Amino acid sequence: MDAHIRKVYVPMTETGFYILLCLRETMHGYGIVQKVEALTQGEIKLSPGTMYGSLSKMEKDGLIRFVREEDKRKFYCITDLGNQVLELEMKRIERLYRTMTEVENNEK
Repeated sequence: MDAHIRKVYVPMTETGFYILLCLRETMHGYGIVQKVEALTQGEIKLSPGTMYGSLSKMEKDGLIRFVREEDKRKFYCITDLGNQVLELEMKRIERLYRTMTEVENNEK
């Protein structure tokens, strides 16, 4: 992973994180919107502009790839590079959670 990708994507935005998380299975943009809303119990609602802008940038950067088009819907999946970036972000989030838990436990 080159320094540019690391600088741009780590830490990730919530939008980027959820898109990569969803694209571990092949999915189209509207499917991602629906899945993110379900995963977050409606707390995060991706707008079409945000979604398709992010998909375009991630595809250009090699984190996701176009798979096929069906009924005017473009399907994407995560690439090896995208998996590496997602794994880095998941480890970062786990570290944050561990630190928060330790601080909370020490304050009790």
